[in-house]
Amino acid sequence: MEFEFDDDLIAVEDLASQVFGSLAKVERVVEVERTEGGFDAPLWQALADAGLLGLALPESVGGAGMGMLGLTTILQQQGRRVAPVPVWSTVAGAALPLAQFGTGTQVERYVPKLIDGSVVLTGAFDDTPGASPAVTAIRKGDELVISGEIPSVPWAPIIAGVVVPVRCDDDSVAVVVAPVDATGVEAVPVAVTGRGAEAAVRFTDVHIGAEDVLPGDGEEIAAWTRRRIRIALAAVQLGVCEETLRATAKYTSERVQFGRPLSTNQAVALRAADAYLDTEAIRLTVRKAAWSIDVGREDEADSAALVAKWWASRGGVRVGLTGQHLHGGIGADIDYPIHRYFLWGRQLAFTFGGADATAAALGDVLDTAPPIGAAG
Repeated sequence: MEFEFDDDLIAVEDLASQVFGSLAKVERVVEVERTEGGFDAPLWQALADAGLLGLALPESVGGAGMGMLGLTTILQQQGRRVAPVPVWSTVAGAALPLAQFGTGTQVERYVPKLIDGSVVLTGAFDDTPGASPAVTAIRKGDELVISGEIPSVPWAPIIAGVVVPVRCDDDSVAVVVAPVDATGVEAVPVAVTGRGAEAAVRFTDVHIGAEDVLPGDGEEIAAWTRRRIRIALAAVQLGVCEETLRATAKYTSERVQFGRPLSTNQAVALRAADAYLDTEAIRLTVRKAAWSIDVGREDEADSAALVAKWWASRGGVRVGLTGQHLHGGIGADIDYPIHRYFLWGRQLAFTFGGADATAAALGDVLDTAPPIGAAG
């Protein structure tokens, strides 16, 4: 298999690295976390100004048409900086399904504002295929009246709305854009491992007009979106693991104990080597899954996305633990940045289902999914 980037993706990687590297330094991340509610608004606007928020979207809606490989390239660089901006939840969870399934009016209303950063939407899709959505709906004329609670919505404190599947009273599933400032919506901030801005969102008899209901089969839209979210989360985890390895290699090479660098000890080298293998497995499976999406192999992408998320969950936790272990006591110092990668790695590992839940979901589709890598 050949997964080397072409010139366009290399240019995207360089641009994303430049934006995140210059605007999401450790000191800035700490400042945002302590004083700005965990959302870096200037960085978000810089990503929009650089064209990165619309990079994955089709050219027909104003994007650059670079698909999931383009998006995962950006997310990988975000993970390397643990930058507090809602790229995966806004692009994979909201912008992509709106661009793919939305009406012309819905696209015109939302997508340009998502691309230019002036509006933030997030996706809140259940993490278990076939599970009943947490939000229910009653049809009243052209409206849906929705009720229910989503325990944790990414970036809820700063979003304008949430794209969410709902179970209707006729047992069908619809996907709606629910405004968070509507009457009957309550958002209660929740603390999460990664220190992100999240909230439990409760809907009580919230009226959703027909203009905010995506047309088509809601179950299909939800499944389509879940694939992209899983790949996106795994891509962020890849960046987190890469930087954890880099920082760990630097520390163990410079830290001298018993007259020699820690990295010269065989146990240290073997532990780091295992973390490297986990990171490369995440890289391979993320690129494979993203490529499957971009070439239109949705059936294959279903299982490929689950494989990528499994590696991100299982391998990502192992890499984070390795970084903490090999940093010794300094790894527990919250003034030293390695702990942020450990926390992000844990958060990403369990967001949208941990390794066991992901393996169970993969088992459910193996008997019908084409083999990953099958010709066709």
